[in-house]
Amino acid sequence: MTAAPKIRPAREEDCPALPAIKSDAARAFGDLRRDVAARPVSVEAMAVLAAEGTLWVAADETDAPVGFAAATMLDGTLFLADLHVRPDAARRGAGRALLRRVIDHGRWAFFPAVTLLTDRLVPWNAPFYATEGFVMLDALRLPPQLAEKLASDLARGHDPSRRTAMAKRL
Repeated sequence: MTAAPKIRPAREEDCPALPAIKSDAARAFGDLRRDVAARPVSVEAMAVLAAEGTLWVAADETDAPVGFAAATMLDGTLFLADLHVRPDAARRGAGRALLRRVIDHGRWAFFPAVTLLTDRLVPWNAPFYATEGFVMLDALRLPPQLAEKLASDLARGHDPSRRTAMAKRL
């Protein structure tokens, strides 16, 4: 793959490829994100998001997915639940293009913000999101559903000194 992937809405037939993309992308984290690979993507849940219009793929020159972004509503914001790019397609702008598509959808759908949970230290996590205007949120002042998701991540073994919530006001 040489060209930047095309970003498009996901189709139901894309969904079976998404678990492998997430698993491949998780390997880039090594021991930091063993939980990512342990929590596979539900093909059925992805199909629902595709039907709702909140699932996008980065597609290669054959139109096969090499990355995806999945979003849902949480606390009245558009919550970025997943953003993954296969390592062989990484560093070509697919992750940034997927993130910008999520942000554009949030604006189009009149959400006040896009929120997410991520690692504050991994360069392609919080520092990457910060380049697109996301800021870290105070863990003690999170909206209830986001606080619940963060607590769930910590209960699954995420390091509380590294896990953070972020938001971008739209």
